Amino acid sequence: MKNNELSDNKWFAVVNPNAGNRAIKREWKMIHREMTSKGLNFDYALTEHPFHTLEIVDDALKKGYRKIIAIGGDGTLNEAANAMLDFKDFHPDTHLLALIPAGTGNDWGRMFNVPKKGVQAVKTVIKGKEFTQDVGVITYFDNGQQKKRYFINIAGMGFDALVAQKTNKQRAEGKSNAYSYLINLLTSFLQYKPGMIQVEIDGVKYNFNAFSISVGICRYNGGGIMQLPNAIPDDGLLDITIIKKFGLGSVLSLLRNLYNGQFVKHPKVSTFTAKRVTILSKKPGFMMEADGESLGQAPFEITIIPRSLRLIIGSWNSQ
Repeated sequence: MKNNELSDNKWFAVVNPNAGNRAIKREWKMIHREMTSKGLNFDYALTEHPFHTLEIVDDALKKGYRKIIAIGGDGTLNEAANAMLDFKDFHPDTHLLALIPAGTGNDWGRMFNVPKKGVQAVKTVIKGKEFTQDVGVITYFDNGQQKKRYFINIAGMGFDALVAQKTNKQRAEGKSNAYSYLINLLTSFLQYKPGMIQVEIDGVKYNFNAFSISVGICRYNGGGIMQLPNAIPDDGLLDITIIKKFGLGSVLSLLRNLYNGQFVKHPKVSTFTAKRVTILSKKPGFMMEADGESLGQAPFEITIIPRSLRLIIGSWNSQ
């Protein structure tokens, strides 16, 4: 089979058996059966270690596959997107990415109404509604080395990154469960200390005593928290939410409005849009997560590539 025939007619699915507290191990047989019975033409591989999705997708692209399905959570989707965007022959007109959710957060899928149930999501893939969205690019430091990472949902710094770090560590050790994120949210709240952060937004400098900073393309993270309620995923702009240090009196007001996005109206919250964000921290070990995956430390620079990744979605309404 020629490469162009392969790419036009066949999907390649990368399956993360550790996603969703390993729920995919139970679901994969049903998803595979549904994909096969619905006539989806595909090959697949299961990941075996951290960052294996990057290697598997890169290898598939080199073999000529141009349509990739990530079967897992937001982290699996992020790695698949990074492999595609780094591929030398990648172009959004010729390459396509889809998600069959099997993770715990599934925040990108929530934005685009991709069904949470894997079997139902197969129907979304077959229906084939396409959307070309913006992509964020982060440069950061890890063990003194500057690195780059793409993201397609939200990058979180400060408190958010601490929660992600704890959750990812538990997942890697096989100790996570359905309540892990909530427990880590509460323990991190008691543990985390805000610090002074300098943020440069399209060349304008600000100083914040920041609890958390979120920069992104889409609206949700943390399993449904509407962190960036006004984000539009193809407008060529990064949305930014900064929660400043707050007292105990503000806790309930902020918490009860996290899931509807109304917390951004609180006086301790500032929002912006921009094409470039630079973050310098005087706080040692100020960390970042992107699409739920832990990265390195400040300084960070975040930019945007407009309409640069084509994906299969359920639906999207800007309202």
